[in-house]
Amino acid sequence: MKKAILGKKIGMTQIFDEKGRAIPVTVVEAGPCTVVQIKTKDSDGYEAVQLGFGEVKEKKLIRPIKGHFTKANVTPKKHLREFRLEEISYNVGDEIKADIFKEGETVDVTGTSKGKGFQGVIKRHGQSRGPMGHGSMYHRRPGSMGSTSTPGRVYKGKNLPGHMGVETVTVQNLEIVKVDIDKNVLLIKGSVPGNKGAILKIRDSVKSAK
Repeated sequence: MKKAILGKKIGMTQIFDEKGRAIPVTVVEAGPCTVVQIKTKDSDGYEAVQLGFGEVKEKKLIRPIKGHFTKANVTPKKHLREFRLEEISYNVGDEIKADIFKEGETVDVTGTSKGKGFQGVIKRHGQSRGPMGHGSMYHRRPGSMGSTSTPGRVYKGKNLPGHMGVETVTVQNLEIVKVDIDKNVLLIKGSVPGNKGAILKIRDSVKSAK
């Protein structure tokens, strides 16, 4: 059965294995999450499970959202996310914690990348700079804009300066190094998208690790 959970990025640290090697890990508070809704093909056109994570005061909710939690008869949650799983064995109101995962398993982590603001083509797209001599007059600009008279326009998809970051990013095949059941914490090897406090979607890897 495929597993999934919502979590919050706490930060990064390192731990040491049995041989004394340092392992960089991301600390993620995984759950507890509550199943708020089960979507089916008959009622919604697809199958998915909706999870709620994080506490929120009921007075801060608008009426439609408040009614959504009232219908499910669950405590209001701050964050709602959907997961499309092959087999859904959960019921509305079930609680999901970090113990659904085990050490050594691989997961895919989805989050929103850090915002970098307006950036040029070197930082945004990894292009190389031009000659830095005084006579060059061309150092960090985008490069050729295309032909002159024909077609006389900039091709669609041209790498140009612009807003960078704040995009949905998924990092695949990250190993779970440790599971702290008491604190509902996962230690995931490597880095994951987002700032500290970012909300993450964690689920079983869809591809096998190499």
